[in-house]
Amino acid sequence: MSLFETIQADVIKAMKASENQRRDTLRMVIAAIKNKAIDSGGDRGVVDDEMVMTALLSAVKSRKDSVEQYETAGRDELAAQERAEIEIIQTYLPQPLTEEETEALVKATIAEVGATSKKDLGKVMKAIMASHKGRVEGKLIQRFAGQHL
Repeated sequence: MSLFETIQADVIKAMKASENQRRDTLRMVIAAIKNKAIDSGGDRGVVDDEMVMTALLSAVKSRKDSVEQYETAGRDELAAQERAEIEIIQTYLPQPLTEEETEALVKATIAEVGATSKKDLGKVMKAIMASHKGRVEGKLIQRFAGQHL
């Protein structure tokens, strides 16, 4: 069963269990995935796991931005709702690397691509993001790469 099919099945389970928050969040995710499929220009019915991962990561990122904005505006109830949605979406993403694992990955990648200065940060970022998409945070990679370059 593909990741998309799993999400669709979980919507049905959430409806049967009267889990409204989960149901609504997963419906928004499915809509985002379908929009991404349409935007890619391919067949509307064809959705691969990479497309689903991209949509999930985008959904988490936009909700994190919303949490920051709601907290700045003093709208704690909306920020809490966004956090709950983030938790639901993250159950479908791979387990993120810890800071120690990320730092070790950055060190290894720097050696692998032959980076010697901060000008090579783009090479390091590109290599890590290509092989560990969804498991590492870009800001963390940037921080560790800045320290080691």
